[in-house]
Amino acid sequence: MERLPEILNAFEQALELERELGTRTVECDRALLLPPAPGETRSCASVPVRPRGSAALPTGTTGVSPVEKTGTTGVSPVAPHAALPTAAELTACTRCDLHGLGRTHVVPGQGNANGPDFMFVGEAPGADEDRQGLAFVGAAGQFLTKMIAAMGYTRDQVFIANICKCRPPNNRTPSPPEMAACVPYLKRQIALVKPKCLILLGNTAMRGLFPDMFVRRGQWHMYGGIPAIGTFHPAYILRFDSAHDAAGLRKAKLEVWDTLKLALARLGKTPPAIQKKGQTT
Repeated sequence: MERLPEILNAFEQALELERELGTRTVECDRALLLPPAPGETRSCASVPVRPRGSAALPTGTTGVSPVEKTGTTGVSPVAPHAALPTAAELTACTRCDLHGLGRTHVVPGQGNANGPDFMFVGEAPGADEDRQGLAFVGAAGQFLTKMIAAMGYTRDQVFIANICKCRPPNNRTPSPPEMAACVPYLKRQIALVKPKCLILLGNTAMRGLFPDMFVRRGQWHMYGGIPAIGTFHPAYILRFDSAHDAAGLRKAKLEVWDTLKLALARLGKTPPAIQKKGQTT
C-alpha cells in the first residue's frame, strides 16, 4: 500500500494529458490500481492510459509525452529539445476541425520569447491575423499596442499569443473541444518563453488556461508558478459606441488600465509618467 499514492498520482498525470488532448473517456488496467505484489516495483512509467476503443499501448509506453507531462494544471515540463510551435508544425496539425474550416494561415504568436516581463494571451485569430499569420494585427491589435505602450513597453518586448492558432469561421468563439485541442501548444509556449506574468485577454483566454475554475477579471491566479491576471479583450472595448455609451466605454477602459497597473506592480514596476502637454523629454 505504500506505493498506492505514487500510482494514483501517475494515473492522474496521464489522465490530465488525455484531457488536454481532447479525450473524454479512457480505459486502464484495473490491476494497476491495486497494491503491488511482493517484490514488484512500480513507478509513474507503469501507468498507461489510452482512449477508449484505441489499440493497446506497447509494453513500456506510459502514454505521457515528455513535453506534455504534468502533475498539476499549469505549465508542463518540456523536453530539452523542444522548440516553440512553428507555422509548419501548426499547419500540419489536425487535432480539431479548424484546420479544414477555411483558415488561410495559422497564427503561432510572436514577440520576445526570452523571458519577457509579460505574455498576452488572446482568444483566436481574426480576419487580419488569418491573412497575415500574425497575432493581434487588426483593430483589436492596434488597441493592444496602445495598452502595451501605456505600460512602457513595445510589442517586441512582450510575447503575444492566442488560445487557438487557427481562425474559427466568421470569428466565432472557439468551442471547448477546439480550445482543449490547441491549448497544449500554448502551454508549450508558456513553458519555453517563461514570461514573468500572464495577462489574459477576455473570457476565452481565461477559460482556456483555467478550464476547471471561475476566473474573475482583475484577480490574481497562479498558472504553473506564473502569476496570471485577466481583463477585457481589446475587441470588447472596440464594440462600445463612444457617441452613445461614453460612460460605459470609459468604465471599461479604466478597468483595463487598473488591471495593467496591477500587472506592473506585481513586477515592482510603475507605468511611465504621462507627459503633460508641451513637456519636452
